[in-house]
Amino acid sequence: LNMNEQQVDFSTNNTNMDLIRRYPVTGSRRFSNIFWAAVLGIGGFYFLLTGLSSYFGFALLPGVHFETIIFIPQGIVMCFYGSLGLFLSLYLWLTIFWQVGGGFNEFNKKKGTFRVFRWGFPGKNRRIDFSYLLSDIEAVRIELVDGLNPKRTIYIRLREKKEIPLTRVGQPIPLEEIEKQASDLAMFLKVALDDR
Repeated sequence: LNMNEQQVDFSTNNTNMDLIRRYPVTGSRRFSNIFWAAVLGIGGFYFLLTGLSSYFGFALLPGVHFETIIFIPQGIVMCFYGSLGLFLSLYLWLTIFWQVGGGFNEFNKKKGTFRVFRWGFPGKNRRIDFSYLLSDIEAVRIELVDGLNPKRTIYIRLREKKEIPLTRVGQPIPLEEIEKQASDLAMFLKVALDDR
């Protein structure tokens, strides 16, 4: 990370809680991503070494049992899936390291602004930083979708009917917590709370 990236403050300002609210967003640095990156990396490495061991005719790693595997077609398939697992693992580790999607939402009554800050992938647009006027905020909206893939999201609705999601992507936040956050934010901003 360069010096500009290290200067961003993710802490909540406790001295000005009545004027400034800052809500951190976790992004890709979550336990589930770390778990899957490790599982894919270990599994991919084992599959690749098993496929290569069947090609060379000796174990490249102690404990690799390749004797019953014929290189064509099983060994090639194991090499393919092993390489795929390693690439997916590398991708996940890089998003975790770069903290893609992490950042904060800040509501500042002193400046009269609402700021959305997120880290993106490295490059010219790594810092995603948008500011809006607090006076443009029309309502706070909660979206609740139950079922196989539950979704619980808080949105800020602006006057031009544009909606900005505030909550993290991934594991859904408990219902009580999301309702408390949304009502607290609506009271702070003095706008309507919409749960359609």
